[in-house]
Amino acid sequence: MRCPKCGFDDTKVLESRIHDGGRSVRRRRSCVACNYRFTTYEKEESFAFSVMKKDGRIEPYNRDKIFRSIQIACQKRPINYDQIEMMIARLEKQIQESGERTVPSQKLGDLIMNSLQGLDKVAYVRFASVYKDFQDPSEFMREIHSLDKK
Repeated sequence: MRCPKCGFDDTKVLESRIHDGGRSVRRRRSCVACNYRFTTYEKEESFAFSVMKKDGRIEPYNRDKIFRSIQIACQKRPINYDQIEMMIARLEKQIQESGERTVPSQKLGDLIMNSLQGLDKVAYVRFASVYKDFQDPSEFMREIHSLDKK
């Protein structure tokens, strides 16, 4: 690690601490040449991917957008922030493990629906109503009956 003050190439680590649940490391360092102390952070490389919309447009994956849509479906349900965060982390991990850099929005929506189905049936139906663009009450009933069969 190069010293930010004098540019010398050799520094020693004084202290290391794990942050963000093991996803980053904070290190206090000291320059061997000038004794300047500074802090560095090592972070896990993030996996970036894009989403292909139904109309063919490709846009960068937006975690906040996914979080908001799930949060709306889970309003007034016994589901907390951490459960939603864990669900999204599992979805992102599935996509990362698949190796795909461009994911169809339909696949992302299906992954969310599968996760919600196991978490809360009402949130699942709420999300499905928007995701599948229900036009009349019979579509709601069909989805509810399909839940009963599963």
